[in-house]
Amino acid sequence: MLGFLLMASGIHSTEDGALLGFDLPPGFPPPPTPGDNPLTEAKAELGRHLFFDTRLSSDGTFSCSSCHQPVHAFTDSRQRAIGVTGDIHPRNTMGLANVAYNASLNWADPRLNRLEEQMEIPMFSIKPVEMGISGHEEEVLTRLLGEPRYGELFHEAFPEQRAPINLENVILAIASFERTLISGSSPYDRYVYWDDRESLSDTARRGMRLFFSNELACSQCHSGFNFSGPVVLPGETPEPAFHNTALYDLDGAGSYPEGNQGVIEHTGIAEDMGRFRAPTLRNIALTAPYMHDGSLPTLEAVIEHYAAAGRAAQNPWKSSLVSGFELSAAESRDLVRFLESLTDRAFVEDPRFENPWDTP
Repeated sequence: MLGFLLMASGIHSTEDGALLGFDLPPGFPPPPTPGDNPLTEAKAELGRHLFFDTRLSSDGTFSCSSCHQPVHAFTDSRQRAIGVTGDIHPRNTMGLANVAYNASLNWADPRLNRLEEQMEIPMFSIKPVEMGISGHEEEVLTRLLGEPRYGELFHEAFPEQRAPINLENVILAIASFERTLISGSSPYDRYVYWDDRESLSDTARRGMRLFFSNELACSQCHSGFNFSGPVVLPGETPEPAFHNTALYDLDGAGSYPEGNQGVIEHTGIAEDMGRFRAPTLRNIALTAPYMHDGSLPTLEAVIEHYAAAGRAAQNPWKSSLVSGFELSAAESRDLVRFLESLTDRAFVEDPRFENPWDTP
C-alpha cells in the first residue's frame, strides 16, 4: 500500500526500496539527506509506525503524534506541550512540515541541526519529561519486540542487521519518516507556481502584497519557499537565525521568563536574550496558538503584536526588524486571508502520513 502511495505522490523507489528522490512541489529544492541515514521507503514506513505508536513511551500511552497531530499540521493546538507524565513544557509544539529543510530544529538551540539528534530529546529528556523513555528502555524494547508487525518492518528497513529492533534504529526510522513530510500544494502555491489564477481570492491577493511589502517586512524573517528562516539545501549549511520579537521585558533590561529565555540559555551571551527561531508559516492557520510559548492565541493577535512593534516594544534586545507598522482593520483581514492561503489540505490529509495503527 505504501509503495503505491509513494508512487502516486511522486516519491520513486528502486526495486530494493531505496528512494531515489522526490517529485517535489514546484519551487522546492531536493531536501538534504545524511549519508549515514539514507532515506528508503521501508525505513520511512517503519518510522511512520513508530511515530504513531504509544509503545514508544514510558507507560505505553504516549506517542510522537500525541504532540504532532496531522490534523493540526503536526502540532497539538495547546499553548504549551504536555508530556507523558503530565509535565507542562515551557514551549509551544512546533510543526513538522518541511522539517527536513530546517537549519535548526527547535525554538532556540543553534547547535541542533540533525533530525536524528533532535529525536533523542523527546525520547529521553527528563526536564521536562516528554516520552519518558529514560529508565524504561528495556520495557519499551520488550513492547516493540512483542508487536508482530515490527519483525518484518525492522528487517525490511535494516536488512543488513541480524537484530535490528533497537532504539538507535527507532531514531533513524522516525527521522526518515519526518523527512517525507513535504508540504507545498497550498492555494498560494497553486497561484504562484501552478498559475492557477482562481486559487487565491481578491482579499488573499491583497494580503499577499502586504506580506511582501517593505512596510510590513514579514518576508524578512519568513522567507523563501518555506516561509521560514534559513533552510538547508544539499551541500549547504547556513547559519540558523533567531530573533527577539519583544514579547517580554520583565525588568526593563530585556529579560524573559526564567527557563524560557531563548538562545542565551545555550550561549550565555547577553544579546541572545529572548531570541527564538522564526518557524515556517506554512499551514499556520492550523497551528494556533502562536509564538514560542503559545502566548498569542490568534493570527489577528500576532498581527497586532507586530503592528505595535512588540508588546514589550522597549525591549533593548528587540530585533530591528520588529519596528511596527500601521494597518487598517480591512488590511488586517486581508493579511489573515493570505496566511490562511498557506494551508495545504493535501498535506494534512495525505494518507502516507496517517496513523497506520488505525487500520488492520
